[in-house]
Amino acid sequence: MELVEKAICFAAEKHSGMVRKIEGIPYILHPMEVAAIIGSMTRDEAIIAAGILHDTVEDTDTTLAEIMEEFGPRVAELVAGETEDKRPYMLPEASWRIRKEESLAALEKSDDIAEKILWMGDKLSNIRSIYRLWKRYGDGIWENFNQKDPAEQAWYYKTVVELLSELDDHEAYKEYKRLVEEIFG
Repeated sequence: MELVEKAICFAAEKHSGMVRKIEGIPYILHPMEVAAIIGSMTRDEAIIAAGILHDTVEDTDTTLAEIMEEFGPRVAELVAGETEDKRPYMLPEASWRIRKEESLAALEKSDDIAEKILWMGDKLSNIRSIYRLWKRYGDGIWENFNQKDPAEQAWYYKTVVELLSELDDHEAYKEYKRLVEEIFG
């Protein structure tokens, strides 16, 4: 089976029964959108597969060892770079800033364009969802997130704009930047 098809089957099984926060849509639609965004930027199957699998370690019982065994070291490395340490011993709202600072620091140090493309796919999918909800509900949407302060959310999403600026020749980056500016000013 092709790497991308195998990743789709794996992620669909791992995310089975999960739904996206607020919207209530099947969770698997998010990694599929991420893969589509990545596919508009590259034909590299490892990056596309990592996009499909990017939340399996963070949000399911999947381990990086499983990703390595099933999909190889490159996909596992990309998934690891997109996986936050959720610190199960802390409340999600208490660990939010720590997790985001760690993720942004790793992104800033990275010179791997594949990792940046993966980030772009994930963050564009997320900001599209936030934008839809924000247009519908206004700033009240933040009450549904671990980080309820829109200024903190703005800091995070605007920092991603800066750190991914080398992708500015891609339509995905342009769309991401436009949505961040519209939501956060």
